[in-house]
Amino acid sequence: MTRRNIFTRISLAVAVALSAPVAFAQDIHFTQFDMAPLVVNPAFTGMFDGKIRANAIYRNQWASVTIPYVTYGASADMPLFVESNGGYLASGLQVYKDQAGDGNLSNFTAMLSLAYHKFFGNNDLAVGLQGGYAQKSIDLSRLYFGDEFQNGVPTQGVSAEYRLGLGNSVNYYLVNAGISFSHASEIQDKFSYTIGVAANNLNQPTDAIMRKQSQNNSLAMRYTAELGMNIRTGERLYLRPAVFYQMQASATELIAGNEFHYLIGNLGGEYGYSNYSPAVFLGGWYRTGDAVMITGGIEFNGFRIGLGYDYNTSSLNASSNGNGGFELALRYIAPYPLQFAHKRTIPCSRF
Repeated sequence: MTRRNIFTRISLAVAVALSAPVAFAQDIHFTQFDMAPLVVNPAFTGMFDGKIRANAIYRNQWASVTIPYVTYGASADMPLFVESNGGYLASGLQVYKDQAGDGNLSNFTAMLSLAYHKFFGNNDLAVGLQGGYAQKSIDLSRLYFGDEFQNGVPTQGVSAEYRLGLGNSVNYYLVNAGISFSHASEIQDKFSYTIGVAANNLNQPTDAIMRKQSQNNSLAMRYTAELGMNIRTGERLYLRPAVFYQMQASATELIAGNEFHYLIGNLGGEYGYSNYSPAVFLGGWYRTGDAVMITGGIEFNGFRIGLGYDYNTSSLNASSNGNGGFELALRYIAPYPLQFAHKRTIPCSRF
């Protein structure tokens, strides 16, 4: 690699790493956002037909530009108390770790969720609350600053990092809240939808890795809105369109697309087709101003395995060669015993 290429890669990595405070430390995002329901909206806690749900997701992006940005996430949620009218209280745990770029900018977050679901006929109204802890850190020894370059060659020494007032880590607490509404037609597997809104970082904690803290270092609130539908178009084919929007300070994200969901094998099965009949799915999505995305995978016996790939269409396309992000996601929903298989019926399982 030439000296010029080394300089370019280092400069880009430093710019990306140090731009985090300017971008108001944007929260994580996933292409398969429906595979991280507790990240999207705390009201989605317990929104599934089954005894317990476990999700895991892995994302790797920008490998062609710098050291890859890697995100790991996992969650588990379950209903706690079911009322005679079908309403219930649910709880869950969501953890994720995000590791970004040459400076190893790391974010570990753990959140506890509670949600209450109230049924009105074929409708489900849910409210959710999350609280948790986060830690962000950076390895300053892996970054180069302007005064460390001699004749265009990086040489670590007495750098500007101390004059900039940077520290190595910061810890803080988070509070999130959300509400959702789900509806199903009289024949549930014909048409159903879920709509939800959430507000994250309600307490706006200080999250910047700065020795001198101020109100300007506060983590901006993140607002999300989502709409997902489940439309049966034939004996085996479903359309699952969805729209996801989030806004944080001056940053916005809009994802829209559709998943084609095709049932294979026996349409009945021991537990009903919704979670347990084998199926394959393929989706196409667009994140405005950023990427065209494709998702696909299989479902069987309560498992869902999904893959996602982003083709970068933003101004970074020339540097990234179109390579955006890759995702692998896994979900498992444990069924109720047969005598309780129809104890609860969620109007829409899109999320």
